[in-house]
Amino acid sequence: MDLKQLEYFSRVVEEGSFSKAAVALNLSQPSVSRQVNLLEQELGQKLLERTARGVVATPAGTTLLAHARNMLNSAAQAIFELKELRNEPTGNIIVGMPNRLAVVVAVPLITAFRKALPFARISVVEGLSPALRDQLIEGNTDIALLFAPKPTPLLSYEKLHHDTLMLVAPKHVKLPRSMHLKSLQNYELVLPSSSQPIRSLVEQALVATGGKLNIVAEVGAVQTALRVVESGMACSVIPKSALILKAPGVDIQVAELTHPVVSNDLYLALPKSRPLSRLARETCRLIRELPFAPGD
Repeated sequence: MDLKQLEYFSRVVEEGSFSKAAVALNLSQPSVSRQVNLLEQELGQKLLERTARGVVATPAGTTLLAHARNMLNSAAQAIFELKELRNEPTGNIIVGMPNRLAVVVAVPLITAFRKALPFARISVVEGLSPALRDQLIEGNTDIALLFAPKPTPLLSYEKLHHDTLMLVAPKHVKLPRSMHLKSLQNYELVLPSSSQPIRSLVEQALVATGGKLNIVAEVGAVQTALRVVESGMACSVIPKSALILKAPGVDIQVAELTHPVVSNDLYLALPKSRPLSRLARETCRLIRELPFAPGD
């Protein structure tokens, strides 16, 4: 049993026909039939059965097909990786990241990328985490950095940064250094819309304590919420790392939220359905070394 025989067998099952498989493989039909027959003789099992609608796998063929696909995929991945080792990585890698994160890490990432991978090019795409997650699944980006992403079998997640949520208030509002999460209901809040991770995290945690948010306005991003707080209009809940976005010279009050502590953690997301190129692996290595918050 060799890979070629497994490839021919798999293609016959996929096409449902020896003749169609032969055309797809650019071979003669007798050649394909002979290799499949040799495979059946070696295994001592009938793998295919002809029907009025074409060729279908027998129970033994169905069992072999799953293993054949795994072996063929592993072989293709090995060849792909070995070819990549010949030269410096080239091509373009597209990295998606939330807007407020790009303000902090885009420049250091691009700088490190140009130094480590001079023959490749990086494109940074900005947006909200839910939209970036969908783009990664659809294949429009290669890598994504996401805040508190929803689980999916299509992506793998690796936590990069633990980011607790804090209450921020205008300078005229006196806050303790820390407060119970349930106390949020005592403050007028401006928060991102309900489709965004921060809003969902806060609402779910507060509902669990028996409290309810007092939302006076919704905005599209953490940066905008901060501007509203700085204007003196309302309070907000933001990740601790977002304090770097505060306008220079403007005073605001900050309180840690406890009982429970809620975090808006950052994850590195990768697609499970596509092979990870050497360029993508090297870019992930550079991303893991980035400072995601002041003091990192």
